[in-house]
Amino acid sequence: MNFEAGSVVAAIFVVFAIITIMAGIRQVPQGQHYTVERFGRYNRTLTPGLGLVIPYIETIGAKIVMMEQVLDVPTQEVITKDNASARTDGVVFYQVLDASRATYQVAQLQNALLNLTMTNIRNVMGSMDLDQLLSNRDEINGKLLNVVDAAASPWGVKVTRIELKNIEPPADLAAAMARQMKAERDRRAAILEAEGQRQAAILKAEGEKQAQILAAEGRKEAAFRDAEARERQAEAEANATRMVSDAIAKGDMGAVNYLVAEKYIGALGKFATANNQKVMIIPAEMGGLVGTLSGIAEIAKSALADEEKTNAPRRPVPDSGSRG
Repeated sequence: MNFEAGSVVAAIFVVFAIITIMAGIRQVPQGQHYTVERFGRYNRTLTPGLGLVIPYIETIGAKIVMMEQVLDVPTQEVITKDNASARTDGVVFYQVLDASRATYQVAQLQNALLNLTMTNIRNVMGSMDLDQLLSNRDEINGKLLNVVDAAASPWGVKVTRIELKNIEPPADLAAAMARQMKAERDRRAAILEAEGQRQAAILKAEGEKQAQILAAEGRKEAAFRDAEARERQAEAEANATRMVSDAIAKGDMGAVNYLVAEKYIGALGKFATANNQKVMIIPAEMGGLVGTLSGIAEIAKSALADEEKTNAPRRPVPDSGSRG
């Protein structure tokens, strides 16, 4: 009987020992820290891995997530500096750096961060006009981050980012802003259209200018060619006149007849080509004209004869010594 009672006591002791050992072993998952309290007072912090506590003397106070977390900021009304109302919401990203301070320096950490963020959103946005509020969102996020992070630092919390998701002005202001934007777009379109027309006019004027320059250069070249042709014609006429003058100086009457016939024929040609001349009366004798033409023929024959004499080969002079 005593043996059976001793066995029961031993079994109870073994079970109690096993339970005690199991109670003193704590497995901390990755990304979390456990605070250990001894008789209700903070003693130390267990990091991820296998941790030991003294059973019945030490207990786990809090399980703190050390990873970065996100906190939604609900929509709230904000009155701007120019007395315009707007609705906004956002998100807060934070990370616990010290588990003990996050547990024992503030109660309900997430609620405290939420209220702190909402209060500073109203303060920061209330100090700005509506136009600044809509166009300077990055500046608002930066101011909120600095203020909230400084306030949460004693709690062992690092606020990494604050982002405003939506900023909604009143419906009437939104409609007015839409009309303003449309007017601005219309103004820009009109400016671009006018600029395009101006560029087109400039290009057209440049093209006309180049065309006139090229036409003037063409006229200049044509005038130069005409002047050169007239110069050569005058030179040829001068040569012909000089030849006739030389022939006259030598006493050649055929040259005189040639000069008179040329002037005579030229005058008749002018009479024949006149627009107001319908009937032409020639007060000249046909015999004189024929004589003039015969004089021209004689001049041509004499010129040809001189040329043949000049070009004829010379005969060899016979050798006198061969006769004897």
